[in-house]
Amino acid sequence: MEFVTTFLFFFAVIDPIGTVPVFVAVTEGLDRATKRAIAIKATVFSALILVFFIVAGEFVLRAVAVPLEAFQIFGGSVLFLFALTMIFGEGKPEGELRLAEDSHEKAIYPLAMPSIAGPGAIVAAMLSTKNADYTVAEQLQTTGSIIAVLLCVLILLLGSSWVDRLLGKAGAGLVSRIMGLIFGSVAVSNILQGISGYFSL
Repeated sequence: MEFVTTFLFFFAVIDPIGTVPVFVAVTEGLDRATKRAIAIKATVFSALILVFFIVAGEFVLRAVAVPLEAFQIFGGSVLFLFALTMIFGEGKPEGELRLAEDSHEKAIYPLAMPSIAGPGAIVAAMLSTKNADYTVAEQLQTTGSIIAVLLCVLILLLGSSWVDRLLGKAGAGLVSRIMGLIFGSVAVSNILQGISGYFSL
């Protein structure tokens, strides 16, 4: 159940369905083999980025003398603002489609970052694998959940034409807004936990 809960949380954070319209836009006019290579490359780079922050994120914070609770409060605030843009703003597909217009290395930008491994996903990955709160086994379980979500991303990108026909940009935007509601709730929880830990409440 914990694995499923974590999986659903990161599914909301990464929003694989919202990535499909972005992928369709940046690969328009390319042959099937090139699209498949871009999908695989984007997913692999996203995994490397998120795993790097899971492993080294806390060490970086310690190196610059930033308390983890302070990062949790700030990170939760970033997640909350990100959730608000998902709900009330342009939404993930619309906002990132504009980034695709002048893209050259499509797999890395805007697909790997910021569409898949965006700021929200990076912050969420770090907050969900804090050494003080989670054992190595729990951190590995969280990492496994993230990898499982990225596999879902890859499957959806490989079948992007079918998904795009089924949902369209409007459908992807609706899913993104629903995910934003879940995302915002988790963000508020992180802020409250950070305040509680910082002030030892």
